[in-house]
Amino acid sequence: MSEVEALELLATSEYGIFATCTEENQPYGVPLSYVLIDRKIYLHCARVGTKLDNIILNNKVSFTVVGKTKILQDEFSTEYESVIVFGRTTFLKDEEKDKPLMEFIRKYSPEFIEEGRIYIDKAKVKTTLIKIEICSLSGKHRV
Repeated sequence: MSEVEALELLATSEYGIFATCTEENQPYGVPLSYVLIDRKIYLHCARVGTKLDNIILNNKVSFTVVGKTKILQDEFSTEYESVIVFGRTTFLKDEEKDKPLMEFIRKYSPEFIEEGRIYIDKAKVKTTLIKIEICSLSGKHRV
């Protein structure tokens, strides 16, 4: 898959698996909603949790999305599309949260933009936003 195709799949998929590593080097993956803005992936979550603890110890992460799949029973195979990203994370400051949070509203609740703005104003101080700077990405597909 070309880089352009991989970025398109990242932009249009609904959920991905965010993978970090614990202090004991145990992989830890969690499914999350996300948005892609200017080749950066943004995730939101509560102020505490395992993934946050892991990021503080090691900001190297991976993020994987799987697009359309189709089992080809008679060929004993599958059509698929997927992207894996390797990157480094940073936490956003409160003043940096508005644009990514509005992108979440546009992606997941496009019929409720004004209500989303009100929600963001109330919720952003209780919300952690994580930015993944993409260091490398690769996409594969069989169609």
